[in-house]
Amino acid sequence: MRHVFPCPLRWSDMDAFGHVNNVVFLRYLEEARIDFMFRLARQAASDAFTGGSVVARHEIAYLRPLKHRHEPVTVELWAEKIGAASLTIACEVKDPARRAGEEDTVYVRASTVVVPYDLERERPRRLTDEEKAFLKEYLDDSATGTVAA
Repeated sequence: MRHVFPCPLRWSDMDAFGHVNNVVFLRYLEEARIDFMFRLARQAASDAFTGGSVVARHEIAYLRPLKHRHEPVTVELWAEKIGAASLTIACEVKDPARRAGEEDTVYVRASTVVVPYDLERERPRRLTDEEKAFLKEYLDDSATGTVAA
């Protein structure tokens, strides 16, 4: 299962070449990740990720330019790897195919390593069983994702 987030494009997202600036894609990924971890996860487990989390790493492949328009772009994300004290979220920023037989138009493929964080103690923490259970629902079967005990 994947989380699908419609992300609006803003006029300020555009660069001098008329397309979305590469740095702005990090914002799109962040908006989708926040919706996933702080809205959906908390609906499933009320205390999921309440202690906080930090991004440890981003990897982004820019595949094609995204021109500014009024329609939102789709950000799909899923759990790629679930560790004891970290998770890797894979993402695609794209326009889904409109007709059968057509392929999605993918602008960006990315992965983000997120570390749950104890804000009070100012240090990383382990994922809770509830958080892992939530994330397993979004673990992509076709990915090489693994789940740590």
